[in-house]
Amino acid sequence: MKTVEDMLITPGMTVGQLVEQMRRSGTLGAGRLARATDLVCEMFREPDYFVFLTMAGPLTPSGLRKLISGLVEREYVNAIVSNGANIVHDMISAIGFKHKVEIPPTNDLTLRRMGLGRIGDILVDQKAFEALEKTMHKILEDLSKRGRQPISTFELLHEVGMKLSDPNSVLRTAAINNTPIFCPGLLDSMIGLHMWTFSQLKGLALNPLRDLHILSDLMYESKKVGAIILGGGLPKHHILGASILRDGVDAAIQITLDRPEGGSLSGAPLEEAVSWKKARARSKLVTVIGDTTVIFPVMIAAAIERLEKP
Repeated sequence: MKTVEDMLITPGMTVGQLVEQMRRSGTLGAGRLARATDLVCEMFREPDYFVFLTMAGPLTPSGLRKLISGLVEREYVNAIVSNGANIVHDMISAIGFKHKVEIPPTNDLTLRRMGLGRIGDILVDQKAFEALEKTMHKILEDLSKRGRQPISTFELLHEVGMKLSDPNSVLRTAAINNTPIFCPGLLDSMIGLHMWTFSQLKGLALNPLRDLHILSDLMYESKKVGAIILGGGLPKHHILGASILRDGVDAAIQITLDRPEGGSLSGAPLEEAVSWKKARARSKLVTVIGDTTVIFPVMIAAAIERLEKP
């Protein structure tokens, strides 16, 4: 039984040293963050792991794009499962629109009159979605001329990524590195609406079942599967559900603010996945309760400090 030790905070200490002090305590959220950092280091270090990153919540508009694309570029993350919103806002940034922050936010009726949409304290110009529609229609028109129909969602997102020039774009970085991005809820986004409007004008055929074909191949072919689950929702379920094909993931980290009492998947502890064979009986599982925009950068900074020491 470990004895709780007091944390010692000193001037000039690194993020990794801070997390090490959290390990000395070993309790509650600090202990969970330290254990999650250990586990993410194991996933990134061991070549047998195929690492999935799932993204729910407004991560790309909140300043995490470069962090996520950097993990793809370093080949620490091998595949992404995202909600539609993160794809939309990655594209919005990539085509030149900036997300703004306002604290406290202006009255929402005033924001509506100003043509601004709000995500918490993040603001985005509605004109960005007009530009996004034009961009998507142009890409879909090009695919149509090349006879690329029906097309799977991950193939579509690869094509989109190859059309972008922003080096911080998650879509572009993933496309260049041949890292698949799965988005089972793409239709539940502004891009989905743009795809529908295009289909009304010129026709569009999708084959989402091909996404599951590729995802199942990745599950079967991987010696070990690790999952870093940011938030919950459909991305979390999509990757854990697919892992049933191999008797569950070998390791998973979940960062969430959702509570378990309501029985929702987003708040469910990862241990619950063992009963569904979405996590193996002896899998390594750590849930950290907290804001992803705080916990995730700290965990990754500490892990990279440890893994990439000169």
